[in-house]
Amino acid sequence: MMLTQVNAQSINLGPQIGYQKARDADEGKFFGGAAMRLKLTPNLGVEASINYRAEEYYDGALTVKSWPVMITGLYYPIPIVYGAIGAGWYNTTFDFDQSKFPFQLVADETQQKFGWHFGGGVELPIGSNSKFTADLRYVFIDYDFSSIPGIGEKNSDFYLFSVGFLFGL
Repeated sequence: MMLTQVNAQSINLGPQIGYQKARDADEGKFFGGAAMRLKLTPNLGVEASINYRAEEYYDGALTVKSWPVMITGLYYPIPIVYGAIGAGWYNTTFDFDQSKFPFQLVADETQQKFGWHFGGGVELPIGSNSKFTADLRYVFIDYDFSSIPGIGEKNSDFYLFSVGFLFGL
């Protein structure tokens, strides 16, 4: 039994790229980063990732730049398909275009926010020690735009689609 548990554990690390779109953002954007996965048992795993993303609001008058650090629990009902649920810490900068009304007197701001996510995907083996991953996640994060003049309520929740190549360590 101990041998089965040791064989089930594997650590993989690699790059991740993807596309994300906040509900009220002007348009979607591509992002990049890295992920590390640890397979604990044949049915359970955990992923840690860090990415960089940016999105624009109000025709580019506000750019929201974020460096999310996410921890995700993975459940594999079958070996190549997983469900995902987790949380993230978002170090976020609100970058205002000072040339556009009503942002002439608004200073750029950086803040930290907590968000959570769920989704699912596929993990396909490539050779004996590498994996291709693809998943879709929905992220709940509540940026407070109410203190920004002329903005009002905006929904900053977003979905993201990512693909990655993970290499065994």
